[in-house]
Amino acid sequence: MNVPQIWLAVLRIIVGAWFLKAVWTKFTVEFVWGVVPYLAVSPRFIGFQPKRVAEFANGNPVDWYKQFLEGTVLPHAQLFANLQAYGEVAVGIGLLLGFCIGLTALIGLFLTLNYGLATQWMSFGQQGFHVLLATSMIMFLGARAGRVWGLDGLILRRVSPSSRRWLSIIMVLTVFLPLPFSAGTADRDGRLYAVSENDSTLTIVLLQVSSHKLWE
Repeated sequence: MNVPQIWLAVLRIIVGAWFLKAVWTKFTVEFVWGVVPYLAVSPRFIGFQPKRVAEFANGNPVDWYKQFLEGTVLPHAQLFANLQAYGEVAVGIGLLLGFCIGLTALIGLFLTLNYGLATQWMSFGQQGFHVLLATSMIMFLGARAGRVWGLDGLILRRVSPSSRRWLSIIMVLTVFLPLPFSAGTADRDGRLYAVSENDSTLTIVLLQVSSHKLWE
C-alpha cells in the first residue's frame, strides 16, 4: 500500500471531522407530520446568518463579491443558510467516509473559496486557514483520496468498470435531488415546502457534475 496515500487519508478524515464539528450546532431535529424525524437547520443559525453575512460584506475589498453578498445572499439569507449547512454536512460525511470524493471535494472547494472570499480581508489568519483548506480539497480531488480507507476504494474493487458511469449518475441524483426540500422550511403543521429559487441552479449542477467521474 502506498504510504503517502495513507497519510492523505488521515488528512481527509481530520478535515471531514472538522466540517462535522463546525456544523454540529447548526441543526435541530424536527418532525414531518409530527412523526418522521429529519435534520433541519436551526432557527438560531438562520437568524444569525444575515448578521454574519452583512459583517462579511462590510468593508470587503473584493467589490464583485461584496455586491454578491449584499445583492444576492442577504435577500435570500434563509435559502443560503440552509444550503451552507447541508453542504457542510455532505462534505463532512463524504470526507470522513471517503465516499464520492470527486464530488465531495468539489463541493468542499466551492464552499471554502466562498468562505475565503468573504473573510480574507478580516485577518491574515483567515487568509492562511482558507488557503490551506482549499489546498486540501484540491489534493483530495486530484488524488481521489477515498481510495484508501474509504468507501470509494471498496466500490472500485466491487463494481465493474462498465457500471461505474451509471453508478456515478445515481449517486449525483441521490446527493442533489433532496436539496430543494432541504432548502425549504416546515410550517406549523410539519409540512415541508421547497424554495423554488434553487431549481435552476440544481439542474445546472446536476448536468455538470454527472459528466464527471466521481471515483476515477
